[in-house]
Amino acid sequence: MAIIGMSSAIAAIGAGLAIAGGAIGTGIAQSAIGSAGLGVIAEKPDQIGMALLFLVLPETLLIFGFVVAILIMLSAGII
Repeated sequence: MAIIGMSSAIAAIGAGLAIAGGAIGTGIAQSAIGSAGLGVIAEKPDQIGMALLFLVLPETLLIFGFVVAILIMLSAGII
């Protein structure tokens, strides 16, 4: 079992927080967009593509958090 230093441990915590922040932000955004999208689809079924597009857009927050986590771990030498 490898023992890591304090700076690597702090970097690992920072990487976890980057992913957690992106996931929480995505969840909050998708909850509001999902309910509004279902209301639009109920009234105008031909707008399902637009509603789906708006539902997928917040996923970029999670992708950005993942990229930041990878960059943090690379700079700390964890991976």
